Amino acid sequence: MRAILPKTIITCAVTGNLTTIEQTPYLPVTPEQIADACLGAAESGAAVVHIHVRDPKTAKPSMQLEYYRDVIERIRAKNTQLVLNVTTGPGGRFVPSIEDPRVAGPGTTLIAPEKRVEHITALKPDIATLDLNTMNSGKEVVINTPRNVRIMAEIIRAAGSRPEIELFDSGDIAMMQDMLKDGALESPVLCSIVMGVKYGFQPSPETLLYARNLLPANATFTSIGIGRFAFPAVAQSYLAGGHVRVGLEDSVMIDKGKLAPSNAAMVEKARRILEDLGGQVATALEARDILGLSTRATANRRIA
Repeated sequence: MRAILPKTIITCAVTGNLTTIEQTPYLPVTPEQIADACLGAAESGAAVVHIHVRDPKTAKPSMQLEYYRDVIERIRAKNTQLVLNVTTGPGGRFVPSIEDPRVAGPGTTLIAPEKRVEHITALKPDIATLDLNTMNSGKEVVINTPRNVRIMAEIIRAAGSRPEIELFDSGDIAMMQDMLKDGALESPVLCSIVMGVKYGFQPSPETLLYARNLLPANATFTSIGIGRFAFPAVAQSYLAGGHVRVGLEDSVMIDKGKLAPSNAAMVEKARRILEDLGGQVATALEARDILGLSTRATANRRIA
């Protein structure tokens, strides 16, 4: 049994790569907008921000180093302690062509694992996410093979970033356990339980407790609810002894039928939920201590 944490970290995932401007006009797209969204979320109580980038002209997901660098430099110019959590998820999607399913069709982003983490090597963020899922995602397939995730984990470690393991189903937890056993990951592990992706963990208190109980006893975890499950997951994760995440990557609604006007507004609501339940929200400095990042504050790290 896990106790409720004395301090709860709020992470804000400000843009993601699946949310579109057709779904919400409030989606940050340019590096300036993404950085401002991160800073606004921090002012509202987020200690960690999860960063994707987009092509400023098309709003489509991007993997361009220059965009990541621009976002991080803008944040660091105004906030030196906010914990930066940068994605490595893009580059793992495969769409089989209609003519020959062995051949990649339009929409495929699958690239070598080394290329998926080049920006981590260059920018050395506090945290880099590491997806372990191989699963159906809409009409596409996400592919993260055991070999590839081990390569990415090693490069993340060499950059001095802490991996955050993204868990979409119980098989991902089994892979994480194997990686801990063979040294590809270090203990204690930092991870996220993602609920609400259609073909992954189905969102419910029972699912969360099941997944949590499969984790190592010393694991630090955050629960993520997708879509209308975003805010229920905040309460459930807190009560289950975990940290929380919200943001326009995960949901565009702040209430039923009402678009969230900003990422900051979503953080404010998450904070109210936690405080109404008796919780205390961690500051960025407290989050660094909780996550073992205190001795390598990002403000003092060199960006290549």
